[in-house]
Amino acid sequence: MTDADPEYSPLFESAAFLLGQLGSHSAYRFDALLAPLGIRPPQYGTLRLLEANDGRTQQQLCDALGIHRNVMVSLIDDLEKRGLVERRKHPVDRRAHAVHLLPAGREAIARAAAIADGLNAELLAALDPEDRPRLLALLQRTAIGNGLTPGVHPGLTVAPGTVPMYGPDHT
Repeated sequence: MTDADPEYSPLFESAAFLLGQLGSHSAYRFDALLAPLGIRPPQYGTLRLLEANDGRTQQQLCDALGIHRNVMVSLIDDLEKRGLVERRKHPVDRRAHAVHLLPAGREAIARAAAIADGLNAELLAALDPEDRPRLLALLQRTAIGNGLTPGVHPGLTVAPGTVPMYGPDHT
């Protein structure tokens, strides 16, 4: 394939374009696949975060992953309204509340994780099985090299209504 090949745009040779194209495709697919569960990708990410950090305060969750506090408050409020999490008085800090997953939250995580696994398989189906771990390692290294927080979507790290600034110079 070359720039002169009329079948393919020169953008097909651009890593930035291809990563953006795949990112948009996977984001839209994941959103559509989660829709029957009544959750969106940011809520899924927050549930997964709580699964690994149950009982921490909102501020601790924000600090650990660089998520803006207004984003976290909004996500926890929504998850609490849906009966997936609850705030409880913190056992040590009277000013804080600990956030805990409820059984419905754990069930939602399990169902959504199965969807995420299926989407991963769908996205990587064009690759030979032995190529998949190498691609994953390269993507991880690229994400870290660009100053992204492992396991945190950059859209969650900024205040609502602001534009995220990506890259090592904007962390």
